[in-house]
Amino acid sequence: MNPFEMTIKKLQELGFFQFFLPFILTATVFYGLLRKSKIFGEPKENVIVNGVVSLTAAFMVWASPILLGINIETQLATFFLYSMIGILVVSVCLLLISLLCPPDLPKHLADTFKTGRFWMVVLVGGILVGLIIFVSAFLNIFFPSFGAQQISWDWVIGLGVFAIMIIIVFWITKE
Repeated sequence: MNPFEMTIKKLQELGFFQFFLPFILTATVFYGLLRKSKIFGEPKENVIVNGVVSLTAAFMVWASPILLGINIETQLATFFLYSMIGILVVSVCLLLISLLCPPDLPKHLADTFKTGRFWMVVLVGGILVGLIIFVSAFLNIFFPSFGAQQISWDWVIGLGVFAIMIIIVFWITKE
């Protein structure tokens, strides 16, 4: 076993991935939301209040899986892995589109972005990708026997993402 694997295993034994990293992420999101919403007044004047509230809320959120005996580590790792793969697929598709499209693509895209129809397609596509990620990562929390079925969700998710990317490529490149 190499040193990186040993370090990751040791951090896993200490609960780094099950509690600490999700806690830090949740506290950061809560803190950003409190600063943005200005519930407790101006952010510069209430840094301590926002920090205490975000840390308390994050502790409350991440104490519940431990108190209930639910191991959320695997589901979070799966969720972030699928999210990263989705982002990479979109990036590669955009790279391929930019290689195959005419040089005035930025002007064409700027005109396309101004239409309401484009944003509706983006919204529907985002909702579909989000649902695919949600189903693949978190469904087994609510239905533990779901993974025992004969359907291979890897194929369904892969085909769904591929179909969405093909539709987006054809929609963007049509004249």
